Amino acid sequence: MHPFFSIAFSLLAIIGLHVSVQSTGGASEANTERYFVSTLTVSNGMKWGSWGLREFCPTGTYAAGFSLMVEKNKFFWDNTALNGIRLYCVSQTKGLTVLSEDSSIQSGVGSWGKWTDIKWCPSGFLTAFQLRVESAKEIGDNTAANNIRFNCSRGTVLEGEGTDQGEWGEWSPPGLGRGICGIRTKIEEKQGFTGDDTALNDVRMFRCD
Repeated sequence: MHPFFSIAFSLLAIIGLHVSVQSTGGASEANTERYFVSTLTVSNGMKWGSWGLREFCPTGTYAAGFSLMVEKNKFFWDNTALNGIRLYCVSQTKGLTVLSEDSSIQSGVGSWGKWTDIKWCPSGFLTAFQLRVESAKEIGDNTAANNIRFNCSRGTVLEGEGTDQGEWGEWSPPGLGRGICGIRTKIEEKQGFTGDDTALNDVRMFRCD
């Protein structure tokens, strides 16, 4: 074979392999949009930051557990408290007696803290939530969202291992749907050396049939 054609075929093979790998990776990394019947919100979320992408459990699964990314309080430092919320999705059959997750989802997450252990509904799925939020201060350190509680469909209330600043707000209004199936968080990016970081400010949940 002529050297030119040999080089051309080699390049095409490399490019084709690269495209194939990229396409496969993109399809597996993203959670596609899912039809939902209710959006759950609370009124005490804070104002800083921007909304991340909506992320959904795979079709046929619902959130039955959660863990939090939390920065523990530091004295004389810039505290951020709650940084992220991860939902653990299970199938409808597992929802009766949860043993392990089928998958997990999260929207935007802040830059500080560590993930806590998973808290599970003893049965059923997550259906509503409540945020603990510190109100804005003109002088001093702002932390925004500090903790979250979830209600399970069989009546159990689960409280996260967040921090204790601020006050608990009202529960999200009851919505339609079997259980929570998606999440969207409002995250403030790093503010730099002289800024006041708050990380997670607000969250919305979605319920699906």
